[in-house]
Amino acid sequence: MSGITPEVVEAHGLSPEEYERVLHALGREPNLVELGIFSVMWSEHCSYKSSRFHLKKLPTEAPWVIQGPGENAGVIDIGDGQAAIFKMESHNHPSYIEPYQGAATGVGGILRDVFTMGARPVANMNALRFGRPEHPKMKHLVQGVVAGIGGYGNCVGVPTVGGETNFHKAYDGNILVNAMTVGVAETDKIFYCAATGLGNPIVYVGSKTGRDGIHGATMASADFDENSDEKRPTVQVGDPFTEKLLIEACLELMATDAIVAIQDMGAAGLTSSSVEMASKGGAGIRLDMNKVPCREEAMTPYEMMLSESQERMLMVLKPGKEAMAEAIFRKWELDFAVIGEVTDTGHMVLEFDGEVVCDIPLGPLADDAPEYERPYVSPEEYKAWAKVPALGDVPESTDLGADLLKLMGGADLASRKWIWEQYDSQVGADTMQKSGGDAAVVRVHGTQKALAISTDCSPRYCYADPYEGGKQAVAETYRNICAVGGLPLAITNCLNFANPQRPQIMAQIVGCLNGMGDACRALDYPIVSGNVSLYNESKATGGGSAILPTPAIGGVGLLVDHDKMATIAFKNEGDDIFVLGGSGTHLGQSLWLREIAGQEAGEAPKVDLDAERANGATVREWIGQDKVTAVHDISDGGLLVALAEMALASGKGCTLDSALSTAEAFGEDQGRYVVTAPAGTELPGAVRIGSVGGSKVAGVKIADLREANEAFFRDWMEA
Repeated sequence: MSGITPEVVEAHGLSPEEYERVLHALGREPNLVELGIFSVMWSEHCSYKSSRFHLKKLPTEAPWVIQGPGENAGVIDIGDGQAAIFKMESHNHPSYIEPYQGAATGVGGILRDVFTMGARPVANMNALRFGRPEHPKMKHLVQGVVAGIGGYGNCVGVPTVGGETNFHKAYDGNILVNAMTVGVAETDKIFYCAATGLGNPIVYVGSKTGRDGIHGATMASADFDENSDEKRPTVQVGDPFTEKLLIEACLELMATDAIVAIQDMGAAGLTSSSVEMASKGGAGIRLDMNKVPCREEAMTPYEMMLSESQERMLMVLKPGKEAMAEAIFRKWELDFAVIGEVTDTGHMVLEFDGEVVCDIPLGPLADDAPEYERPYVSPEEYKAWAKVPALGDVPESTDLGADLLKLMGGADLASRKWIWEQYDSQVGADTMQKSGGDAAVVRVHGTQKALAISTDCSPRYCYADPYEGGKQAVAETYRNICAVGGLPLAITNCLNFANPQRPQIMAQIVGCLNGMGDACRALDYPIVSGNVSLYNESKATGGGSAILPTPAIGGVGLLVDHDKMATIAFKNEGDDIFVLGGSGTHLGQSLWLREIAGQEAGEAPKVDLDAERANGATVREWIGQDKVTAVHDISDGGLLVALAEMALASGKGCTLDSALSTAEAFGEDQGRYVVTAPAGTELPGAVRIGSVGGSKVAGVKIADLREANEAFFRDWMEA
């Protein structure tokens, strides 16, 4: 008897129907090792079983896409024989349980996804969502996550150059920590994970395997409850100094011709890496578990296969290259062990103490894993369930300046200086624009080129209208990249949602994905990599609190000449100020409406994708022709907030030609930019609204705006 009871099956996160599928795949009962392997490979985190059906509809191809979804990271051509390689990943559940290590290992994992493919990482970004600042646990979570991101990124020597941080009560019991890494490689030296070559050696490199992180992938696919703190053992522990050695050793070996395939050990550790390599290569795999380097006594094959210990990689080498590879990894003081070989059986076979402890056909584990087309409600039914109030009569603001001051001092728009000052953004000496502008800009070392990178999402829009919110998240990254002068090329995503078994949540997933897909097609802006994180809800806060739908988008674009880069700061007294894309009309779901009028109401702003594309092209053209002196997209908070941010970046104020209505001042209509140009410049299609000069914005002194803007984090962290 194998001792697999219904309780053991349930503890491994498998439904009774899924266990029947396991029995059918094996033709017998599994043992505990085999059950554990099915458990992690069929978790949401590894199999995308609730989202795969819809992910297949997304556009993933373009002439410049070298590798789309399905590998460790996406790859795009950036000219001159170079490629940008990038991906975004979630580490939400671990970061709530243990914020420092959860965030740190999130950074470590996404770095490995990128350098696994042959790229040297050049930039880290992040997208963070926290609950209400006044929540008793939130300050501790913010401090821990920020310290973890900074601690790991700074030590490993990759600059953290930007990102976003939001606060909303929906994240009180389930914060989101999404990390993105961008790297640069040569197009003829990109490495993939498909294991091939009968008899080729399978090699384990990096750190030793411990008991940390066991069942991490399963835990990341479950709701939280009041006992979540007991799950600390499922959070991995990171060592950035080892990761730095691993990057250098891998890149050194990649400069030879020794590697057939390479895969990092991320979620589900040795299990997912070996299964993915063998199944992608249409091969089989045999591992001798006695040869796995372990740092703890008497580890079982079950523990070794499910451990998520950090800083580990799996490789397939060409025969005869083992000694050379071992010499490189020993030089960098890393473990190196030949632990198995590629076979032609189509099975994963594990041996331990001379016995076979696992024999699973690879098909059911990977390509034939469960795929669910879960039921979802119609947009009309969703709207009724979401209970978003219609926008009634909105009173005109009695004092635009006072409203602006309040918005700039609130959690949503307050300066993130306290956060980004903890990140080393300059290591590598190629950072040209960091947090605080529209997009981060990092020079491609030794060239005139630069990469523009932006992470964006407006969850309140996605909740009110998942389809428009999905469109907007993509369009916002497009706009931010255009605003610095970059041509947007491709996106990665991190799709954070609650429980997909609830039809209303599944409607959010489907709506957001449909909106994202339409935006990517219209903007010629394909999706090349991504991650899905589901079950982001907490029973601990009472009543089953779900996060807002949060499809975070990471966009990457190219500046052919970084000398043509635009920034948001006003430049010269007397410059004319223009708006491209029309004036503000839309107050529904705006920050002003929530923070000043006290309403979370109305429809999300619509995104006109044709206008978005045309306005982006116009702005890039003006930047390229040196016609404009400053550029800033209009997003959260509307026109006045954009002007205030330009003023704060420069210390120069502005005067407007005429008084603004509330909607003109704070409306969040999409596809719009503020640009400045020398007095008398003609910018067809744009409307002049004023000029740069003075020390005020909307009657408010810049000094007062700055004090309000910087006080939030300072006062909160000092309290």
